[in-house]
Amino acid sequence: MDLVEQPRYPFEFHRGDALEFLAAHGHEFDAVHASPPCQASCTLTAGTNQGREYPQLIPDTQKALARLGVPTVIDNVQGAKLRRDVVLCGEMFGLGVIRHRYFELSGWSMPQPDHVPHRGRVAGYRHGRCYDGPYVAVYGNGGGKGSVAQWQIAMGIDWTDDRAELSEAIPPAYTEHLGRRLIRTLTGCPSSDAELSVGARRGPDALQLTLFG
Repeated sequence: MDLVEQPRYPFEFHRGDALEFLAAHGHEFDAVHASPPCQASCTLTAGTNQGREYPQLIPDTQKALARLGVPTVIDNVQGAKLRRDVVLCGEMFGLGVIRHRYFELSGWSMPQPDHVPHRGRVAGYRHGRCYDGPYVAVYGNGGGKGSVAQWQIAMGIDWTDDRAELSEAIPPAYTEHLGRRLIRTLTGCPSSDAELSVGARRGPDALQLTLFG
């Protein structure tokens, strides 16, 4: 769900205000994963984009999810005012990004995966110096941040070649990992064979919801 159309999004999509949708239809679902806009909390806002104003929807999202009485997930960037019930990193999934992400879980829990040591630096320019490394920086332009093809491989995303969409996305492996665990919680099935196929992205101006029903 997003306020604007996302024509390249490969999964079921609904255009609209996610908080309004939650208020009207949240009770119809067994679980909800919400991803509020991250710009208000990200490092760039404190640095390069300092002075710009972005919507901070985390408190409203927390309140909306608390009213549902079902297992929920909220995710956001490092620095966001969320509980760090689970922290995921691209290296945990063999991806070419680090991209740490916080996940606040309510109504259920799951083990924290081992944080695999990083294999090196993020490639590109930092403070006028060029570094080499096994990871790419999937945000912005220039600075040796890699090609679109490198971003797609690093994120595990092949359904868009748009830089803005790639830079705003969450690696689908993160949401799939939590989704599998959540399905086991909902079904009481301990098997690792619980299947879920989901996508994960976030538009710049809206809350993204993944709904399980």
